Amino acid sequence: MSEDAPALCAGAIVVEAGRLLLVRRANAPGAGRWSVPGGRVEAGESPEEAAARETWEEAGCAVHVERLAGEALIPPERPIFRVLDYFACLDEPAAVPEPGGDASAARFVPLSEVRSLDLVDGLEAFLVEHGVLGP
Repeated sequence: MSEDAPALCAGAIVVEAGRLLLVRRANAPGAGRWSVPGGRVEAGESPEEAAARETWEEAGCAVHVERLAGEALIPPERPIFRVLDYFACLDEPAAVPEPGGDASAARFVPLSEVRSLDLVDGLEAFLVEHGVLGP
């Protein structure tokens, strides 16, 4: 990997009972804005393991990763991050999100209200493209 290659990151799309798990980012990029839990893939870790770990660290929710939803390059024009987002399910359906790590808040948001939040750039389009939100 060259020094100019984007950093590999992973995120989790967790939909439970018509609600999407979101975290408000505490740090750049996207500080103060809402996103799915996610972050850098650490050495020796698979992207799937990173998505589960980041969900635990940022939202206090244990998940199991099901399948790849898609990939995002951030920013698209000159990527610094290559993010692999995975569909994941809660290990405990009654889990209550608790913010931690790089998250200042964590909560389940009804799918009908997701668009009303200040989302990180590109998240709404990604969620529409991958069938999480309607057009």
